[in-house]
Amino acid sequence: MTHLYGSFEPLGADGGARIGVRYGDQVLDLAAALEPDLGAEVMGPNLDRLLAARPHLWQCVFDAVAALEPSAEHLHPLDEVRLLMPFTVADYVDFYSSEHHARNLGRILRPGQPELPPNWKHLPVGYHGRAGTVVVSGTDVRRPSGQRRTPDGDVVHGPTTRLDIEAEVGFVVGVPSTLGEAVPLDGFRDHVFGLCLVNDWSARDVQAWEYQPLGPFLGKSFATSVGAWVTPLAALDAAWVAPPPREPALLPYLDDATAPPYGLDLRLEVRLNGHVVATPPFAQMYWTAAQQLAHLTVNGASLRSGDLYASGTVSGSEPGQRGSLIELTWNGTEPITLPDGTVRGFLDDGDEVVITATAPGPGGTRLDLGEVRGRIVASREG
Repeated sequence: MTHLYGSFEPLGADGGARIGVRYGDQVLDLAAALEPDLGAEVMGPNLDRLLAARPHLWQCVFDAVAALEPSAEHLHPLDEVRLLMPFTVADYVDFYSSEHHARNLGRILRPGQPELPPNWKHLPVGYHGRAGTVVVSGTDVRRPSGQRRTPDGDVVHGPTTRLDIEAEVGFVVGVPSTLGEAVPLDGFRDHVFGLCLVNDWSARDVQAWEYQPLGPFLGKSFATSVGAWVTPLAALDAAWVAPPPREPALLPYLDDATAPPYGLDLRLEVRLNGHVVATPPFAQMYWTAAQQLAHLTVNGASLRSGDLYASGTVSGSEPGQRGSLIELTWNGTEPITLPDGTVRGFLDDGDEVVITATAPGPGGTRLDLGEVRGRIVASREG
């Protein structure tokens, strides 16, 4: 698993955060293992310095890691380290790029109306989130409170009763862009270092009451979990695929008909308390990461090193491929039964959600993209 980059801290006397690369059930101290000149480029507590470098250096580090025969002195058992936030999040943007997810929510929330809003097939719909509440995998998620409207129409304040997940893929920006200059589709690889797994937790009842007319706010900003491992784009050569056909035709800045294939054949798996509840396929996403980046910057908004933008919920065409509980349980009306006999419409306190993913690798292999894990703890308002 030498394609997984992160930040770790050895437990005990040999403390201090540094960049690590995953080697099975061990972590390699990357700066210590590389030749001094290249090792200096990955010195530091996390990936921030490497992200800000140029793609040429990213490739040099990737090639050097692939050729390494690591010494035991540079390897640390996973159970003897603490995995940390892999990079400093500068800004956070979340998209809404699965047509299956968007249509399902349209059927659930707006019955009898068009499933998709009129803009959905013309642009990647998104919103700006809160970078300060992006947390690393393994961090407990406290049940949030907010305003919500009861079935009887009363407006109350208190802990959410419809806490949900969103299985997503996040893209990590390395090289910044200039304010006022858009990043075109073919600039995607010049700016994006790699991807990580994301769970964008959602308080559906809070969100439903507050989101009109300005979109998600408190129902989304309390926590977004990201994986401790980032996979460089350089590791994904075998995973690129053509996205689904688009209709109507796209405006030129989003038109990728003659561009390289920017879809990714990733297979996600969602486990609730150890039980597989969904297997979302990323290849079915309508909008690609390159289009999302082009749209994010088309107004001249600048990128910063460490920007994170996420795909939105990954859902496929089949019921078992839905990447959120609101879809899997049809807004709680069709709860799922777990092996222990308990049922869930939405998340209970104590529930743990683990999202994993794989991608095609060289020679027919599959790459492990790590995991993003989070456990729900009770609201302080009880």
